[in-house]
Amino acid sequence: MIGAGLGGMAAAIRLAVSGVKVDVFEQSGETGGKAASLWTSGYRFDTGPSLLTMPFVFRQLFEDAGACWEDHVELVPLEPLSTNFFVDGTVLRDSSDLDSFAAALGAASVDAGREDLERYLEHARRLYDSTAPWFLMSSLHEAVRTRKLRPRDFAALLRLDAARSLHRAHAAFFRDRRLVQLFDRYATFNGSDPYRAPATLAVIPAVEYGFGGYTVRGGIIRIPRAFELLARRLGVRFHLGARVQRIIVDGGRARGLQVDGLQLEADAVVTNADVRTTYQDLLPGVRDRLGRRYERLTPSSSALVFLWGVKASFPELSVSNIFFPGNYRQEFLDLFTRRTCPVDPTVFVNITSKVTPSDAPPGCENWFVMVNAPADDGQPWDALAARTRVAVLARLRAALGRDVEGLIQAETVLTPVDIARRTSSARGSLYGISSNSRAAAFLRHPNRHPRIRGLYFCGGSAHPGGGMPLVTLSGRTAAELLLKYEAGA
Repeated sequence: MIGAGLGGMAAAIRLAVSGVKVDVFEQSGETGGKAASLWTSGYRFDTGPSLLTMPFVFRQLFEDAGACWEDHVELVPLEPLSTNFFVDGTVLRDSSDLDSFAAALGAASVDAGREDLERYLEHARRLYDSTAPWFLMSSLHEAVRTRKLRPRDFAALLRLDAARSLHRAHAAFFRDRRLVQLFDRYATFNGSDPYRAPATLAVIPAVEYGFGGYTVRGGIIRIPRAFELLARRLGVRFHLGARVQRIIVDGGRARGLQVDGLQLEADAVVTNADVRTTYQDLLPGVRDRLGRRYERLTPSSSALVFLWGVKASFPELSVSNIFFPGNYRQEFLDLFTRRTCPVDPTVFVNITSKVTPSDAPPGCENWFVMVNAPADDGQPWDALAARTRVAVLARLRAALGRDVEGLIQAETVLTPVDIARRTSSARGSLYGISSNSRAAAFLRHPNRHPRIRGLYFCGGSAHPGGGMPLVTLSGRTAAELLLKYEAGA
């Protein structure tokens, strides 16, 4: 196993439950991948994911291993899901409870009501029901390859609403541009552009509003720690600080790994590393058309992250807060056409100390501040980070009426280059490829390599995509394919 992110550890757990001996090689000194944590000057920050959805995915993984998810992780429902600040001064607190959400729309004078929400979320739920069996819970590529799709399954796939963009769909459902903007934001949950990505991505709000959004008491870092503990109990062996240099391929089959100069034999290999990184660095000399095709695809967005220790309390903020720009379309033109940081960015602020007070000193808050950024193409990141910091502070000052800059007593900045270095994600891309095309769902890398036997892929850059529940499903699917195809190998 290459990599100890959530996808890799989920695969290791599933394999260990079936009696497979698993060794996990992780180049960093700890597990978790992007779900990492950082302490500085008395403040603790989650440096990756900040929202948990689809808790049943994690619960099932633990139950299948004879363990109880709730014994390891305490989920805290987010209410509101987020506090949204618009440039016209509107403040809207959304909720997975439709009555509460509808009441918030009325209080904010948004031109929509419960019926509008119900109509849209029912549409999104139908998309989820059509896509989940093939796109999320199993390998779409495997179903197509083995011709296991039945006529009714093809009919469901034709109802994916892929002919129009996510933005066009939202504009058809809602009259108020603020609500359109709020739901367009979900394209960024997999690093995409709502003006290009297919309306199929409405499955993302279907998940959040249907199953709820959660944070974790003690931080998201508790999730990888729980995965690691369970895996170790099942006999999985972790080798931390061990750098995999290449995957050994001979006779069209993965035979093992070269790790820190040593060649280690294996019956099969699962890579939780970024797909581009796997092809570029770990499969040298392997001429593979799947790898070349993946290299040509548009990478997902990355991020600029400011970790701020703020010596004040902001009761008007919730755990999750979004500050929207005036010209949302321009943000995505900047990201995917100009390949630069938006001049007027959306600002996301996550404050875990509102749930876990020990994450900040008394009377203070830990602000995880993130703005969308393009994948790294050699942009002048120091200059872009400085310019973006000014724009972020100006937006916060306008919305909150307070000078946040004067309250910052600790600061760490992460650019796409830093993200690439810390997580081995190619060019700092957070989700592998973007979904800025109708066929995007079919273009993610399959969990089983079609031509190199014994080689399996999982994680955010492989099928079905990024986000903690999806990478966990990715690991499970990769493990199940390995169990199917490697019996007696």
